[in-house]
Amino acid sequence: MRDAYIVQSVRTPGCKQKRGQFKETRPEELLSFIMKAAVDRTEGLEAKDIEDVMCGCAFPEAEQGLNIGRIAAKMAGFPDSVSGATVNRFCASGLEAIALASARVQMGWSEITMGAGVESMTFVPMGGNVPRPHPEYSTTDPEMYISMGITAENVANRYNVSREDQDKFASESQAKAARAAKEGLFTEIVPTPAYKYVMQPDGTFKKEEFIVSIDDGIRESTPEGLGKLRTVFAVNGSVTAGNSSQTTDGAAATIIASKAKCDELGLKPIGRVVAYTSVGCKSDEMGVGPRYAIPKVLEIAGLKIEDIDIFEINEAFASQALYCIRELGLQNSMDKINIHGGAIALGHPLGCTGAKLTATCLANLKEVNGKYGIVSMCIGGGMGAAAIFERL
Repeated sequence: MRDAYIVQSVRTPGCKQKRGQFKETRPEELLSFIMKAAVDRTEGLEAKDIEDVMCGCAFPEAEQGLNIGRIAAKMAGFPDSVSGATVNRFCASGLEAIALASARVQMGWSEITMGAGVESMTFVPMGGNVPRPHPEYSTTDPEMYISMGITAENVANRYNVSREDQDKFASESQAKAARAAKEGLFTEIVPTPAYKYVMQPDGTFKKEEFIVSIDDGIRESTPEGLGKLRTVFAVNGSVTAGNSSQTTDGAAATIIASKAKCDELGLKPIGRVVAYTSVGCKSDEMGVGPRYAIPKVLEIAGLKIEDIDIFEINEAFASQALYCIRELGLQNSMDKINIHGGAIALGHPLGCTGAKLTATCLANLKEVNGKYGIVSMCIGGGMGAAAIFERL
């Protein structure tokens, strides 16, 4: 099987749902921009060289429907020859898209592909616009439709993750993100056009463009301040808005190529897809997913946890992230985990997150001069996913 080389990986900023700077910017606009930007930033590459686009999206309906992977490719100016598909594995959709795009190159089915992800939680809310659980199945197996917040409470209760530890973890995530933003360390971000509709004197609205360059959800806090927030999902619980991921809008794109095409076009690989896997777990504690996915992907790759220089473990909730870190024996390796903050500070734009974290992982590997990085997350419905990337 051939190697799948990454030649570009970038993301938009992540902006708060309904209150952030992308609140009037449609998901197709975010996605088509970052897809075009990925191509434009890759010396020697043209849009016509890409054969297929796999795009992750957790709720592919309404503004995100009708195969946004193909629509955004056309909006980006890609020629008719570039095909596209939309992939849904909920929180791992963007990572799944990169894995599928890589597999096409590895199998020799394509020479250059793109794995992307998008989610506008402003335009399409969590759960979609018209959720309709199966009437009989939902009475016998309601945990398949359970609130993600309740699963976070279950993890905290079953595995003794205290409110104090969750708030401390959340505060540290915000502090790391604030420091990285101040020092300009989010090198994977491409300043992105956003839009607002401004009323004119005649009562009509004019669409105006402005540029967004930073994640707008970062807010410095203290464990003591977070400790004053009320719980959201359970009476006498421990999960709050402050120690949970932010609902966010954003998009990301990664370009993958074969060695032959890299040589032919003079493309410079920045990384390599080493391995990818997904696992199932109990639906009512879906947050434990990375605890099982990470050992499995390490086994597939023939690597040990000590070989990994950067971990991007999605912070869906502090409770589940802390549990996974503890179970994996990474308590003494916090300097390798989410080094510039995680989803608690930067947001979790569902179908975009895996693609977003891939761009972040590769950028952070370069910063620390590391070799191997892992991207992992829990997944609604009771799953986990993990991928290993090698920096070249």
